[in-house]
Amino acid sequence: MAMLQGLMDKMNAAFQSFRNKGKLTEADVKAGMRQIKLALLEADVNFKVVKEFVARVSERAVGQEVLESLVPAQQVVKIVREELIAIMGEENEKLTISPKPPTVVMMCGLQGSGKTTQSAKLARLMKQQGKRPLLVACDVYRPAAVSQLKVVGEQVEVPVFSIDGSTDAVKIAKEGVAYAEKNARDLVILDTAGRLHVDEELMEELRRIKETVSPTEILLVVDAMTGQDAVNVAESFNELLDITGVLLTKMDGDTRGGAALSVRHVTGKPIKFIGTGEKLDALEPFYPDRMASRIIGMGDMLSLIDRAEAAFDEKQAREMEQKLRSNTFTLEDYMEQFDSLKKMGSLEQLMGMIPGMKPGAMKDVQLDERAVDRMKAIIQSMTPRERVKPDLINASRKRRIAAGCGQSVEDVNKLLRQFESVNKMMKQFSGKKGKRMKFPF
Repeated sequence: MAMLQGLMDKMNAAFQSFRNKGKLTEADVKAGMRQIKLALLEADVNFKVVKEFVARVSERAVGQEVLESLVPAQQVVKIVREELIAIMGEENEKLTISPKPPTVVMMCGLQGSGKTTQSAKLARLMKQQGKRPLLVACDVYRPAAVSQLKVVGEQVEVPVFSIDGSTDAVKIAKEGVAYAEKNARDLVILDTAGRLHVDEELMEELRRIKETVSPTEILLVVDAMTGQDAVNVAESFNELLDITGVLLTKMDGDTRGGAALSVRHVTGKPIKFIGTGEKLDALEPFYPDRMASRIIGMGDMLSLIDRAEAAFDEKQAREMEQKLRSNTFTLEDYMEQFDSLKKMGSLEQLMGMIPGMKPGAMKDVQLDERAVDRMKAIIQSMTPRERVKPDLINASRKRRIAAGCGQSVEDVNKLLRQFESVNKMMKQFSGKKGKRMKFPF
């Protein structure tokens, strides 16, 4: 994640100072921890959090498990990872589901934090998990707020409840929950108005909504790019509403990352979800252990696997494996694989999840969606027979295909060479027993 890049770089520099030592002394540990402390402070991590973190790591790092270890640098990295996990909450905390439907989730936060979009993202994610969500438009102040919720609701195929002309957010919330009960909607997401945390009148409205509908969850939407301010906001809302969790947005942004490391420790409330992009599928459960691994450069293979499984369903994987084994993988199949790969995110994000990948190594490399579209246009200019048997494509056919899609003959040749190379590689993998290719790249 771009948000973590600076912190990851500085952490790795600090670890390198440990790795250059055969044995560590207390002075070595102290010097290394000074670098880690500066890295955390520059990442805008709360000072009290940094102070406690450094004290705990230092205490463990000058103990026998490190100073008498054959590989002390690895022990220090292990301790740092464990303490990072402890700061962020040990394990993923799922959305609490009410034993008596519907589960009511109240979304709150500052103006401009992205509650409406995040509400739709959450509805989409929970729908994938078998829930039947309902979005309720409780923002009666912002112009076009209801219209925006209806637009994103339609995009994720989730109905939206609203009351035309009403300015009573408490009434809308109450009737929205009643509507869900009558229409077998087992999850209600209340999109409330954004507010300044010092705005007494609007904060009172949130308290009244809470008293009226007794939400199962109160999720605070916080912009990670606001750094330490995000923690202050979380603290203020928690004091007034006793929030149950945090949804941290813009984790893909170019910011320092302190919020992710501070919110749980300061408020005592977990980060339950993180927004990783603008698209409506860019919302993920938050896993402290995975985040800690990424911060110290160990990658995040579990999240990579989760993305792959979301993009490539089991039926598709079985069908693709059968085609590979029977040597019937076609250009149309090739095109479908690219469509699925695009769903997984940018190449930078995917590479950042691979253990051992140098932080930022792929920051300038992107999966060029326009190049994929050009490739699809070339394939779509072919006849069905040519897509199945590309060996048929001679010089005259190449000219016809190029003219049909507005590309050059060299573009056609390039696509055919890529397809041939990928086809050979996939055959090699599919021939190995016990291996199943989820995707070819």
